[in-house]
Amino acid sequence: MIVEVCANSYQSALNAEEAGADRIELCSELAVGGITPSYGLIKKVSENLTIPIHVLIRPRSGDFSYSGDEFEIMKTNIALCADLGVSGIVSGILHANNTLDKERTGELISAAGNMHFTFHRAFDWVEDPLKTLLELEDIGVDCVLTSGGRQKAEEAINDLVSWQKKIKKCIIMPGGGIRNRNALLFKNNGFEAIHLSGLMYRKTLEKAPEPSMNNVSYLREDEIALTDPEIIRTLVQSVK
Repeated sequence: MIVEVCANSYQSALNAEEAGADRIELCSELAVGGITPSYGLIKKVSENLTIPIHVLIRPRSGDFSYSGDEFEIMKTNIALCADLGVSGIVSGILHANNTLDKERTGELISAAGNMHFTFHRAFDWVEDPLKTLLELEDIGVDCVLTSGGRQKAEEAINDLVSWQKKIKKCIIMPGGGIRNRNALLFKNNGFEAIHLSGLMYRKTLEKAPEPSMNNVSYLREDEIALTDPEIIRTLVQSVK
């Protein structure tokens, strides 16, 4: 069984390899479900790890429906990953109604070329997962990362097993709430890969400083935060 570790930093990537992980998914900002890591981080990890590296291509937090400009950014980041020799891409696009954007996801797969392509947990938002799974297999996705539409993959084990039996080339990689206590559940049910972060927290400061730099008001999945030109225009006019 392949053990894929979601690594959120250079040190996490090193730790995963040292601990025996088969590959990593490299990303940043796990608190928002992950976004594309920096070029510098991808380069550093690529130069120093020997296990396969898959990189998350997600230009921002929030939903999975992207503007034309965001789509171009995603393709540029895939090209950078190819230049750095990474093994795989983790990405995907939905329409605003949370159905698969088959055309643009297909373009991302084409852009990835020979790199392995995993469709990420945007899959857990679709209303017809089996139909979507078959569409993803049809357009060439190698793997689908999913919790089965539940908070924890363990809660959806029956659905996950059923879906895996319906596909031939693509594999389902359970992810979400996977721990030492339940990993064998997935192996014993025939899954070829599992995904987890295996996080622990290391204290770096004696106490949390004030003011906090975290702001939970930004954590919205049905809205995205954008600079308002009218706010900026009014402010600029007032101070110039």
